Amino acid sequence: MKRARVAYAGAIHEATPHGGGLRLADGRVVAEDAVVWLAPFDVGTIIALGLNYADHAKELSFGKQEEPLVFLKGPGAVIGHRGQTRRPNDATFMHYECELAVVIGKPGKHITQARAMEHVAGYTVANDYAIRDYLENWYRPNARVKNRDGGTVLGPWLVDAGDIATPVALDLCTFVNGEQTQRGNTRDLVHDIPSLIEYLSGFMTLNPGDVILTGTPEGVVDVKAGDEVVTEIEGIGRLVNTIVDDAAFGR
Repeated sequence: MKRARVAYAGAIHEATPHGGGLRLADGRVVAEDAVVWLAPFDVGTIIALGLNYADHAKELSFGKQEEPLVFLKGPGAVIGHRGQTRRPNDATFMHYECELAVVIGKPGKHITQARAMEHVAGYTVANDYAIRDYLENWYRPNARVKNRDGGTVLGPWLVDAGDIATPVALDLCTFVNGEQTQRGNTRDLVHDIPSLIEYLSGFMTLNPGDVILTGTPEGVVDVKAGDEVVTEIEGIGRLVNTIVDDAAFGR
């Protein structure tokens, strides 16, 4: 099942696909462009992975990471489908990152790999932007690169884990203004989903709504104000986002 969360007529609603639009939980059917799309679940801790595809690490001149490169993000970083992400006027290289986002549905600590998938509620698409100019340390990305307001796009759907038989073999791709610029597959993850859940739960409790951003494959390019960026994952969804400049935010 696919589920979304949207704002419409002064309230927040759960919604499901319906023809070319959305069916709200109260039964009303509305057009997709008549709502404000939110993250499709109540977001808890955002746990992001860096350099978790070998081809992307090679693209950035880094070797395989023996231990996952993990950093946390605050809730203010998150926006939904069809949202706008700001490119600061002083940025010279800002890129998207198409990522499979794993949403935790059952709390746990010290979870073994054998039981890890029991704790997954579902999956969504993430587009986690980075500004290379602001980077201080590739191994531990600093907050200004990875915790910017509106810099992490989630959605449009939360897809139940049971509906995705092989999360380890999903195609990912990105399009900028209709041109494909990135392609990969989750089979190439350096650290797969069960091993990440085991690793993370070894030192922190994972709770419902926590989300693991599993990293991006190679193929990141610079994006400019006015660009439409579409990140898509097989069976999960097509996430649309627009880049805007400082003027759109009044400064």
